[in-house]
Amino acid sequence: MTVTTSFALWVAAAAGGGSSIPMLLPLLLIPVLYLVMIKPQQKRQKQWQEMLGSIKAGDRVTTSGGIRGIILSIKEDVIIIRVAPDGIKMEVVKTAIASVTQEGASAS
Repeated sequence: MTVTTSFALWVAAAAGGGSSIPMLLPLLLIPVLYLVMIKPQQKRQKQWQEMLGSIKAGDRVTTSGGIRGIILSIKEDVIIIRVAPDGIKMEVVKTAIASVTQEGASAS
């Protein structure tokens, strides 16, 4: 139901003498949905962008595919990681990084 349709139904209900509260309910739910669904997602996206901006060589990373490795070098949109146990070098897209553990932190 769009805002225009909701408003038209509200006007029709008000003219008919009926209660307008049920017609206003969708309009009242929009701010609640924003606070519950959209705002937290925007916050997570901002934190992820900051994490990608602060990565450096030597950080331990986990990709969205579950591959763990240590960053060897960073280019504009590509990261070279070394994967244990054989020391295989992989090139992954920077946006595929799901999480970062700094070099000094304990690895699990």
